[in-house]
Amino acid sequence: MPILTGAEILVKCMVREGIRYVFGVPGGELTPLLEAIRVEDGIEFILTRHEQAAAHMADAYFRLTNNMAACIGTVGPGAADLVPGVYPAYADGIPLMVVTAQHQSWKSYPSHGSMQELDQYMLFKAVTKWNAVVNNVSRIPELFHRAVRNAYRGRMGPVHLDLPVDILFKKYQFANIDEFIPDRSRYRALTKPVGEHEAIKRAARLLVEADKPVIHPGGGALWSGAYEEIKFLAEYLSMPVIPSMIAKGILPEDHPLYFIPGTMVSLEIQSQADLVLLIGCRVGDLDFWGRPPAWGEPDKQKIIQIDIDPENIALNRYVDLAILGDAKLTLKLLIDEVKRLTDPIKRDYSTYKEMEREWQEGFINVAMQDWGGIHPLRAIYEVRKFFPRDAIVVLDGGNVPVWAHYLNRIYGPRTFLWAGDSGHLGTGLPYAIAAKLAKPERDVYLLTGDGSLMFNIQEMETAVRLGTKIHVIVLNDRAYGMIRGVQKLLYKGKYYGVDFHDVDYAKIASGMGWYGRRVVEPEEIHSALEEAYSQERPALIDVVTPKELSMEPPDLALLGELWMEGVEFPE
Repeated sequence: MPILTGAEILVKCMVREGIRYVFGVPGGELTPLLEAIRVEDGIEFILTRHEQAAAHMADAYFRLTNNMAACIGTVGPGAADLVPGVYPAYADGIPLMVVTAQHQSWKSYPSHGSMQELDQYMLFKAVTKWNAVVNNVSRIPELFHRAVRNAYRGRMGPVHLDLPVDILFKKYQFANIDEFIPDRSRYRALTKPVGEHEAIKRAARLLVEADKPVIHPGGGALWSGAYEEIKFLAEYLSMPVIPSMIAKGILPEDHPLYFIPGTMVSLEIQSQADLVLLIGCRVGDLDFWGRPPAWGEPDKQKIIQIDIDPENIALNRYVDLAILGDAKLTLKLLIDEVKRLTDPIKRDYSTYKEMEREWQEGFINVAMQDWGGIHPLRAIYEVRKFFPRDAIVVLDGGNVPVWAHYLNRIYGPRTFLWAGDSGHLGTGLPYAIAAKLAKPERDVYLLTGDGSLMFNIQEMETAVRLGTKIHVIVLNDRAYGMIRGVQKLLYKGKYYGVDFHDVDYAKIASGMGWYGRRVVEPEEIHSALEEAYSQERPALIDVVTPKELSMEPPDLALLGELWMEGVEFPE
């Protein structure tokens, strides 16, 4: 009869689940797991330079492929360092398998006073959907399968298994591997629930009878893969599509029925709509909580909400019709009902699209003015023009995604990586590396600030070692620009604790084995991009931007009001 160690059992569970990559940093207690990965076909360990980056990479891998990845950390510091990487995945509803090694079972839970002792079970409670301590080798498949089921249940998210090192080393004999570690079709449903038929029929009637219906898809629609269904329904009924910020590009942003979220144009459309179809969206702060004037008055604007998680239904705005089910599968049935009720309906939104084009032209004009230095909009405009439509766009946290919103267009689903719900600094470089691993045939570029880049700059070595040819554009204002902007708004420019020494990131890139170039004039940007693109290695362009230009994007004050609602600001 076969005999496997606990680590080997865990790795075989991962392979049968379809986990291809395990990201992490090695540790003494993890050595049996690394050895098990080394000898197993179909799975690979990716060494990162910090556990936080490992979790970010696992997160990004799912966002692009719809396949779960794993991240690992050793007992104590390794596990603790995973937490800031797991949090953005939890915030955005991204499933990943988090595995931590623990001290021997005889001296853990409760602590025996060992060095590096940490209650990792409680530590991960706040940033995972489900977790467990594995205290018996025979239970590894059972608890792994429960973890996976919970990762995909309802609104998805990370799950965590904590394994004492004696369990990883312990050998276990069993009769039949296919019974002990079965194929995933035997321990979880591979099809998702669909909305109730009568509710779908009612939704179809409401859509067909509406005069100004609008589709508002969120991250749930994106992860469900519902983009073709949204496109068909929008075109069939001539419905504008205004996504949440995280679902940007669910249709190409130049599609005649797609409108960039948060603009005066899209706000006017959604506020005047008599019916809004919410798909996989909680309507949070960046959606103005679903409240007027950004949305219609409840007595004049009906809401249909499709969501797979009952907790998200009517979370921030009451609805007229709730449908519980997977976005893609439910929309397929909804389309059938709509087609049964009506032929295609034509409405003209070209005037609004022209207004949106003029809105963008205004920012291009700002970008092209002489500012005595490089305006952030100029850098973003030149970068987006340079790369092809299908390039994977990665945004880091801070002010950069605010500036990018105006001129960095997204032209397809799953080509946009941004930790939207957490706004986490430091996701950018790990996300970009994972994007190139997941989609090696695609160009990948990262727009980041110097503040964000420094959170995980050590992963530049990882990019070179893995041969991931990515392009990093650093908007370098030598400050935490967003907080500096807030200090200007609230404290009349009394800046404190926000300014950096001038670091030459191009020289750091060169030292890491990258191509690096610093640019200080707008006219240099295009040639720097051409040089960078011609390299057979990762490339970084250090774009020096004046502090006073970069710290105050047009919507910073509005964002501050949303995030600090109810706060009494200083006079």
